[in-house]
Amino acid sequence: MRALQIAATGMSAQQMRVDTVANNLANMSTTAYNARRAEFADLHYQQHTRAGTISASDGTVVPTGVQLGLGARPAAVAMQVQQGTLTQTGGDLDVAIEGRGWLEVTLPDGRPAYTRDGGLKRSGEGLIVTSDGHEVSPGITIPADVTQISINAQGELWGYFTDRVEPERLGQLTMSGFTNERGLEALGANLFVETEASGPAVQSVPGEDGLGLLRQFYLEESSVDPVRELTEMIKAQRGYELNAKVITAADQMLSATTQVR
Repeated sequence: MRALQIAATGMSAQQMRVDTVANNLANMSTTAYNARRAEFADLHYQQHTRAGTISASDGTVVPTGVQLGLGARPAAVAMQVQQGTLTQTGGDLDVAIEGRGWLEVTLPDGRPAYTRDGGLKRSGEGLIVTSDGHEVSPGITIPADVTQISINAQGELWGYFTDRVEPERLGQLTMSGFTNERGLEALGANLFVETEASGPAVQSVPGEDGLGLLRQFYLEESSVDPVRELTEMIKAQRGYELNAKVITAADQMLSATTQVR
């Protein structure tokens, strides 16, 4: 009775689908979060009669054969890379990425990581960091006597001082691009690291090499569509219920065979 095992794989697949939807809905308010989609593939097949097999002495060929599938398996939980809505915040260190690209930060162990969360902060030493305190590459320090900060679309950071008329250039924010952004490994806290699948980071300035521009005073919202997620959840629930009914039907068939007298 293969139906028990086959339906069990279907229930596991639908459960993963619900878990993915739940994570998307939980991150509806997460800055620059991209929704994930669970993808599945069928398992291997048992070949009872192979297609093209000669079935008689006169050379008759079986046109389709008998192939019994053994269920479903997870193939990927892929990130749907798309631009979120830009929301005005008024924060002078809030920058939204309009287009492709990632800000590079340095983890405590020295490794580079990447994020689209532009809610930047100033540390006690004046260094530009993320909300979790990770230094933003290339390590720009804002003097304590700066009264106003300006960041243009190309990532140039300018500081205004009370005793000067002209602003002073404090540094240049850079961005990184990847051949396959979906291949990045998520660490949590809006951080990603490169993998073999993503390819190496290509660093440049905003607006060049296919990278997007920066928008000061804005943040990128999550790209999660609540209506679509709820629809996905309903479909997953129905799929789970149908697979559960298959298990019930298989159990009844097994029960019938054991009660034969």
